[in-house]
Amino acid sequence: MNEKNLVQLAYKAADDKRAEDIVVLDMKGISLIADYFLICHGNSDKQVQAIAREIKEKADEYGLTVKRMEGFDEARWVLVDLGDVVAHIFHKEERSYYNLERLWGDASFVDMKSEHKA
Repeated sequence: MNEKNLVQLAYKAADDKRAEDIVVLDMKGISLIADYFLICHGNSDKQVQAIAREIKEKADEYGLTVKRMEGFDEARWVLVDLGDVVAHIFHKEERSYYNLERLWGDASFVDMKSEHKA
């Protein structure tokens, strides 16, 4: 599975659990960590965990390895490392505090709505 398909899989999984304000940043040439960052938030601990769990389960269904999942128990900022794609699932308050979109301001936004229809 290429990184475009992987980011679409993560996006759909987050959307299926009603993640809010889902954005995807193209990190190629900016970060050595991953090609894409998916950033979203949930409004409760349970929703944050449900989003992270859904991303992991979808990856498992396709035989993909989740390299690392951090912060699940605290459910304030869960990081799901899929290799080329890293998903950041925040609790609403933490998202505005850390503001990764501004921190990685050099990254371009990927329009997943048009990507998803393709």
